[in-house]
Amino acid sequence: MASEIKERTRLLHGLRAAFDQQRLFLMYQPQVDAASGRTLGLEALMRWRADDDRLVPPDRFIPVAEQSGLIKELGAWALRCAIDQAVSLRAAGHPLRMAVNVSMSQLLLPGFEQLVAEALAEGGLPASALEIEITESVAMQSPDIVLPRLAALKALGVGVAIDDFGTGYSSLSSLEKLAPDRLKIDRSFIIGLDAEGGDGIAAMIVELARSLGVKVVAEGVETVRQQQRLQALGCHEMQGYLFAKPMPVDELPVWLAQAAAGPGRPA
Repeated sequence: MASEIKERTRLLHGLRAAFDQQRLFLMYQPQVDAASGRTLGLEALMRWRADDDRLVPPDRFIPVAEQSGLIKELGAWALRCAIDQAVSLRAAGHPLRMAVNVSMSQLLLPGFEQLVAEALAEGGLPASALEIEITESVAMQSPDIVLPRLAALKALGVGVAIDDFGTGYSSLSSLEKLAPDRLKIDRSFIIGLDAEGGDGIAAMIVELARSLGVKVVAEGVETVRQQQRLQALGCHEMQGYLFAKPMPVDELPVWLAQAAAGPGRPA
């Protein structure tokens, strides 16, 4: 217990220093149309480069940021940074949707929707070009609180995606109330597509989404077989190493130009 507290304290001090010294940055992973391969959007992913130049995994530092309250500053920075990048890409001829992950503690911050509205206005990005991603567990944790917050975001014109879908306990009625724009199939169900008969859960999610008029994004797509099975199931969009790994902002223009140039996946 004492060692856990010590490690958490060490991480928090390092995270605060990294934020102050601008050693936090965003990586971007493309989301592509399942049928045409055309790039439709990007997911912004927060990264932390430590003093020894190694990357600290998000699942280690995000919980610490949430527990300490630092997530408020980190989240606001990430949102504005992603919006600024989306605006720059639009100016360069790439009008892509930008997806930003939001935790429960961020979503419940007083005035969160106002923060989003101000960031959009200051950055000059249309609300329809921004998508807020929350995990299924967050969506189901406190629906009486979460639903009004999501409704306020949607009233702004911002899209809502449910991430890691299939790992929680969402019912049809709760999904109807959430009214998401996209469901993202958790990668644990994508891995099974490589095996014969391993598409049961993915197929059910696609069918559920179809009944609700919601688009489906498969994340963690790594093999051609997975891609082909998802296409056959009627999945709308995909992201994963098969198409591109998360990349720094300075690599995006070249990748997008290659992706738009012709068939096949960019190297």
